[in-house]
Amino acid sequence: MKRSIFIFTALAFGIANVHAEQPTLKVCTAENEMPYSNKNGEGFENKLAQYVAAQLGRKLETVTWTDPRYFIRDYVDKGLCDVVMGVDQGDPRLATTAPYYRSGYVFISRSDDKLDLQNWDSEALRKAKRIAFMPGTPAETMLRAIGRYNDMFNYQQELAGFKSKRNQYVKYENDKLVNEVATGKAEIAILWGPAAARYVKASSTPLTMTVIPDNNQRADGEKVGFHYSTSIGVRKGDTALLTQLNKLIKDQQDEIEDLLEADGIPLLDQPDTALSMN
Repeated sequence: MKRSIFIFTALAFGIANVHAEQPTLKVCTAENEMPYSNKNGEGFENKLAQYVAAQLGRKLETVTWTDPRYFIRDYVDKGLCDVVMGVDQGDPRLATTAPYYRSGYVFISRSDDKLDLQNWDSEALRKAKRIAFMPGTPAETMLRAIGRYNDMFNYQQELAGFKSKRNQYVKYENDKLVNEVATGKAEIAILWGPAAARYVKASSTPLTMTVIPDNNQRADGEKVGFHYSTSIGVRKGDTALLTQLNKLIKDQQDEIEDLLEADGIPLLDQPDTALSMN
């Protein structure tokens, strides 16, 4: 009996030690940048981080940031977190994995309106009284190119709550812009697909989301990109973790895409050049 108790105690101690020694994966996440992530773990990047940590056999530890301008310098570079989900492939501030998905900007309209929105030459864009979009994105560039940007000035001020963008950060909520279309306040919204997909899918008003082609140019002939590849970022020099993540992405690509598609995110094929690992 004493021997059995000893064996049981030893096993329990060993199991406890295994759990205690399980390495962590510290992931930087935004406090409130939905639908990507929030402090409650409700974003699709939160779910991806949970999946990645589980596949690596690590315990997930989330490190929350509030200011997007400085979190790489103040958190990643200082070793407070190991991983950043959802960064541009080739972000010069980080070492980035092979992309785990590619998506694009989308036109969003009410399905009942049956708008013919295929590209920037669409008549619906010229006739629309209100078009919701994020300032500083490719949507703004092309609205300028087709001569509709100035027409939307007052509406943009309304969306910003009539706050001046000078010397202050004005946040435009993705769900609000989708809701502008759902409620009929705007005929069209132009957003990054992953940012809009969850809200389009959840809308009680049927909405149509059309991926914008990636063949657009400014008036001076410069290309305006609308399709982008997304990677996981790690601290420069952390080649061991980068290698592990690249292998995970290669081996678990189908499962990763399932998680993204569950949120309604439109997925595009990777160009051959994007498949090379950094």
